[in-house]
Amino acid sequence: MFDQVDFSALELPAAARQLQKEVREFLRTEFAALNFKPRLGHTEFHPEFTRRVAARGWIGMTWPKRYGGQERSYLERFVVTEEMLAVAAPCAAHWFGDRQTGPSLLRYGTEQQKQRFLPAIARGEYSFALGMSEPNSGSDLASVKTRAERVPNGWRVTGQKVWTSWAHKAHAFFVLCRTSPDAGNRHDGLSQLIIELNAPGVTVRPIRFMNGHHGFNEVFLDNVFVPDDMVVGEIGQGWKQVTSELALERSGPERYMTTFPLFTALMRRLGATPDARAAEAAGKLAARMWSLRRMSLAIAITLDPGPDGEKGTPKATVDLATEAALVKDMGTFYEREIIDAARLLATTEPTPDADDTFERHLAETIVCAPVATIRGGTTQVLRNLIARKLLGPLK
Repeated sequence: MFDQVDFSALELPAAARQLQKEVREFLRTEFAALNFKPRLGHTEFHPEFTRRVAARGWIGMTWPKRYGGQERSYLERFVVTEEMLAVAAPCAAHWFGDRQTGPSLLRYGTEQQKQRFLPAIARGEYSFALGMSEPNSGSDLASVKTRAERVPNGWRVTGQKVWTSWAHKAHAFFVLCRTSPDAGNRHDGLSQLIIELNAPGVTVRPIRFMNGHHGFNEVFLDNVFVPDDMVVGEIGQGWKQVTSELALERSGPERYMTTFPLFTALMRRLGATPDARAAEAAGKLAARMWSLRRMSLAIAITLDPGPDGEKGTPKATVDLATEAALVKDMGTFYEREIIDAARLLATTEPTPDADDTFERHLAETIVCAPVATIRGGTTQVLRNLIARKLLGPLK
């Protein structure tokens, strides 16, 4: 069962609440200075905002100071992440590097890789994307077909990745690929490589939303050379490495807060005295939000390595993939329920270019709603993972 995480009620300590106030004030000031208008559905790529976040020490904040971090807790990082999501801050330029790539490099990277990439991420100067999903694979990462063949001093990589967020603007991405043939166990023979997105043989093509906006991409790799010093961890251990990232990718507040600004706009639209139907719907959504928040917060606390662990490296002895899958699965449906409630409770025409925040947010979330069931793993794969934990392996 779920015996590694305490999902009982949690409260933020005083220091975390103070940090919360600091982040809120920062966001008010920076949004005004940048004249930024939040847009929902796919967080925006805004290098200047990322550099300002970095200047406050809020990128890589859990990492060791020798790599540009602040050696703060995962709980404090949760607070910063939650406040950014609450107002749809444009965090895409540092999102994957801060959440996944950095912790993976801390656990599996070479010293050269850590010195090269981590301080640059923490300064907001280097952006990563993720190269996991492929056509005909989706969330079944063990079936990836991208292959890497050994050549002198490195590897030649050929294949295709899909749903690669912000690959057209990022500097590099982590690529899960097959470095030896499938000999019966699909989890064997997979490895992770760092590929620079401007390298010869890399082609990035957009996948556009219905409204024309562009965040997702296809990435084609045509005999791309990757030197040995860009191999992450051990050759053949890619499955172990990539699954260790999933607790970081699936358990955070981004799995249930993407449509949260729409919820707050809906509450303002309903006013202080909503009718009985609206009050009941709002109460249910608020209760669900609070429950998901407690679950995500509990995982963040569990990830902290403690006083004897390596600063910035998630607790290696705890496998939280299933708990993270539970948060992600529940959060996916919760985000859709906010959209459905907004459409039912407010007699408003969703308008993408409206000056009214609620009308604009509703239009954006309707167009981008399918994204939640793609990023971070499909519902079917997540529920299989949860079922195996609850029921055990099939006989």
